[in-house]
Amino acid sequence: MARQTFFSFHYERDAWRAGQVRNCNLLPTNDQHGFIDSVEWESIKRKGDDAVRRWIDDQLKGTTVTTVLIGRETAERPWVQREIMRSWNRGNGIVGMRIHGIKDQNSESDLAGPDPFDLFQLPDGALLSSVCKVHDWVLDDGRNNLGQWSENAIEARAPYGVGDEIVYFAEPRKEAASVGVIRNLSASVGFAPRAPWCADYVARRR
Repeated sequence: MARQTFFSFHYERDAWRAGQVRNCNLLPTNDQHGFIDSVEWESIKRKGDDAVRRWIDDQLKGTTVTTVLIGRETAERPWVQREIMRSWNRGNGIVGMRIHGIKDQNSESDLAGPDPFDLFQLPDGALLSSVCKVHDWVLDDGRNNLGQWSENAIEARAPYGVGDEIVYFAEPRKEAASVGVIRNLSASVGFAPRAPWCADYVARRR
């Protein structure tokens, strides 16, 4: 069945690669959320962080799964971090997709980045990465498998209740006792322009 999907990614660095995923026509356009053209994004950003947060919440409405497109710097982006938290806490299944291997407009790939799900802790103390799986778009044939991975993500979220919220760590956790938890967070998702994804597109920093 078709899923209403939210796509989260690092807008400036990975907009082109995210566009390649979107343009594979895996999902109807109306089932894809989290994309925005650069003009509209600049308009929202000028209104301040509260406006961005409202836009994110509006985009999440009706979605059941969030796909985090992971590049080299995705894990450290505060908007992406907030989006992961908002997605899980509203009940979305979450799946990670490494896109660093997709060639950009200059025919260059990128380096792999850390797993952003390692930065979140479940109520039972386990890391979110133990539930939310990460796949590779290129190596794992994302074009043919994203649909099934989305279903798996929803099934993995199902045993957790609405009150089973995650918390965010200030840095990747090596030992549970060595890291404090940030409980108040202010940031969210990645953005990208709608098609066409032009070679002369100038990405905007989030």
